[in-house]
Amino acid sequence: MVFSDDRQWAEHLGAFVRRGLEKGEQVLYFADTTAPERVLRALTDAGIDAEGAVTRGQLSVSAAAQTYLAGSGFDPDEMIGLWFDAVRAASASGYRGLRAIGEMSWGARDIPGADRLLEYELRMHEEVSARLPLTAWCFYDRRLMRDEYVGVLASAHLTHRGEPHPGPALRVAPLVGRPGLQMSGSAGYDTRDAVAAAAAAVSGAADPRTELDLAALRHIDAASLALLADAAAGRSGGPPLKVRQAPSPVRRLLQLFPELDSVVEVVDR
Repeated sequence: MVFSDDRQWAEHLGAFVRRGLEKGEQVLYFADTTAPERVLRALTDAGIDAEGAVTRGQLSVSAAAQTYLAGSGFDPDEMIGLWFDAVRAASASGYRGLRAIGEMSWGARDIPGADRLLEYELRMHEEVSARLPLTAWCFYDRRLMRDEYVGVLASAHLTHRGEPHPGPALRVAPLVGRPGLQMSGSAGYDTRDAVAAAAAAVSGAADPRTELDLAALRHIDAASLALLADAAAGRSGGPPLKVRQAPSPVRRLLQLFPELDSVVEVVDR
């Protein structure tokens, strides 16, 4: 969810929370720059009995700094585990599912682990959303984050709402219908962080069938190739990493380093 003013924030917030309460789900809001009291006030102004929902335990508004950022920093592996714990807790309390909103503006600050935010977003679909009764929205406030960074992070989601966001030079997104990532655009010096995040998501993927679809990749430099090759080589056992529609630089790399044949398989369909 991308927005740039308080009115948009309040509208999206109210619609999301109201729907969850009506469906009998538990609703969590993880605030970053917004005071929890302001969140509750905005819900009340929207005609939602926020205080009643808090009292009965169906709604919780807390600060990210006191929850998943409370330790030494942001850890995607730990956060993914926390989602499973939260869904189990909601189910044990009799709720039909869990829905959550997270303000993501902390990702633009110098917080330990913030550089792994894109990796986390890329892993969320396959490792969490596809497996749990969870509806989660990431709130991106364009007043607090660079447009380019918002574009990179928002593009890592299968669904988008709110304001249009600028298309990044390199788009990395989850595949639909099978585990893996699609990379489109240009992978080079200016997009090295996004390539590194994609490589981390590939090397740490829980599903050994993870694939890379590079059909829409216009350019890739040697350093980016090396990152992806290291990711394939670092996967623990299982079948080789399937690379679909590999561009010519990838094919040349595999010819130069035949030892990669055991960890990378090029598929042309």
